[in-house]
Amino acid sequence: MFTIVLASAAPEGRLFGLDGQTIIQVVAQLINVGFLAFVLSKLLYKPVGEFMAKRSERIRGQLEHAEDESAKAQELRSLYEQKLQEIGRERDAILDKAHRQALENGRQLLAEAKAEADGVKSRAQSSVKMEWERAQAEMKLAILEISAAMAEKMVTLSVDKDAHERLFSETMAELEGVSWRS
Repeated sequence: MFTIVLASAAPEGRLFGLDGQTIIQVVAQLINVGFLAFVLSKLLYKPVGEFMAKRSERIRGQLEHAEDESAKAQELRSLYEQKLQEIGRERDAILDKAHRQALENGRQLLAEAKAEADGVKSRAQSSVKMEWERAQAEMKLAILEISAAMAEKMVTLSVDKDAHERLFSETMAELEGVSWRS
């Protein structure tokens, strides 16, 4: 529709309807645009250029700062990992020391228990020895009493051979009936 309106406004035989006035106006507009571009370039080019340079510098600074921060973060990370390794080594050393201490404590307890058991065993053996000696002493007393009783019977009875044999047999029978402690 716009092309129809333009075509009807143009004089017959001309496509755009260019005449001298239109050409002068177009040239004046081009001069105005050129002058405006020249003035604006003189007035605005430097400030806009400075603004763009400052902005580029600020962005570059931010990038450098980000790189520095990234490098610091990497250093901190490596330091952190190093600290973790040190802590791991310390943990292992502490656990190893505790393990060795537990083994040493176990050996000490075992040695103490063995010494105590040896003491109990020694006391028991000495008690058994004392009881054995007491039993032997009692047995000697019993034998002496029996011998004295036998001698008394022998003296009181006549010492003929038949009586002597009978006495000996009775005494032996009594001795066989006595229970011996060992």
